[in-house]
This record gives sequence, structure tokens and C-alpha cells, in this order.
Amino acid sequence: MKKIILGLAIIFSSHIDAQIQQILNKLPQGNTQISQLDIAGGLKEALQNGIEKEVSKLTAVDGFFGNELVKIMLPDELKVVDSRLRSMGLSNLADEGIKMLNRAAEDAVKEATPIFIDAVKTINFNDAKKILMGENNAATVYLQQTTTQELYLKFTPVIKNSFQKVGADKVWENIIERYNRIPLVRKVNPNLIDYTANKAIKGVFKMIAIEEINIRKNSNARTTELLNQVFSLQDKQ
Repeated sequence: MKKIILGLAIIFSSHIDAQIQQILNKLPQGNTQISQLDIAGGLKEALQNGIEKEVSKLTAVDGFFGNELVKIMLPDELKVVDSRLRSMGLSNLADEGIKMLNRAAEDAVKEATPIFIDAVKTINFNDAKKILMGENNAATVYLQQTTTQELYLKFTPVIKNSFQKVGADKVWENIIERYNRIPLVRKVNPNLIDYTANKAIKGVFKMIAIEEINIRKNSNARTTELLNQVFSLQDKQ
């Protein structure tokens, strides 16, 4: 079985090499030759653009809370809590609880950029060619595979501290305590730090994917000559 998998991997890699070489051969001879370093560099530049442009938006006030694409809502376990609080005239308390989850995520994402930059630096030509010829979110998937664990480890203590800083821990203790005092309800005790960390990570990758797709499909989003050269290879496949 291992031999079959290895064989398939070699065939797949060879196919991508052939694709890139075919595309390079089709370029006008007067064009500057695009080297392996250029291809890797172009992918790194595209990812850095996504990080700088999209991830930085998430660190601002309302970066999560004001963005419907990534706004963190309550876990399923707490939706019944939210509904019951609102029916009791406690909508302000429920709204404040949701806002604080998003504020903690905005704080946590500030830790993401250096992790992403380190991951981008390690991209080699083999990684780059697979990403370039891959799906529209191939670069984002690469980052997910190489950074998710480290992001979680970084995000969790930041979110915990943020909860304490803005009083979210007290607000949620109050919300859950009030709900659990209601007769005959099923008691809840969610891990909101873990939940918020995972939702924040998901939001980060969603925004990076948006920028990646934009660069792949919209030539006007390729703001440098290197981006134009490298992603023109993808356009020709």
C-alpha cells in the first residue's frame, strides 16, 4: 500500500512539473524567464498580501463583531440560553456576551501575523508549484496545515486574558448562572475559551481565502510585477 501511495505522489508531482513546463514554453520568448525562486517568491508575496490586508482587519475593533462573514455567534449549546434570556427581557445581557466573544477574538488574532510570516518563509518551490496549480484556496489550505496547532496554542491564553480584561468571564458566569437557576432547564457549562479560539482561527482562514481567490481570479489585484508573472502561469493552465 505504501508503495502505491508513493507511486501516486511521484506521478502527481511529475504531472505538476510537466504542467508548469508546458506553460513556461507557451510564454513569448521575449519574456523574462520565470525561475523557481520567482514562483516561490510570488506565492509568498500573495500570502503576505492576504495576511497584511485581511488579517489586520480582524484585529481592529469590530473586526469580528462587525463582519458578518466571521462574526462569532453562540455555540449550539448556548442558543437556548440566548433565547431564554431574551424572552426574560435580558437581551442587553445576551448581546453583551456575544460582543465579548468577538472582542476576545480580535485581541487573539494580533498574535497570528508572526506565526503566518514564519510559515510563509518556509515555502519552497515544491510547495509553491503545488499551491499554484492547486485549487483556488490551495495557499490557504497550506497555511491551515502548517499553522493551526500553533495558532490555537497562542490564541487560547490571549482569549483567556482578554475575557478577564474586558470582564467577559464575569458576564458569562452571570449569564450561565442565571440560566442554570431557571427551573427544569438542562444545566450548561461550555468551554467558551476553546470555542472562541477555534472560531477565531476559522475566521482568519476565511479572510485569507477571500484574498487568495481575489488574486487568482482578478488580475487587477496583482499589485506587483512578480505577482503578475507568477499568477499568469496559473491563468494559462
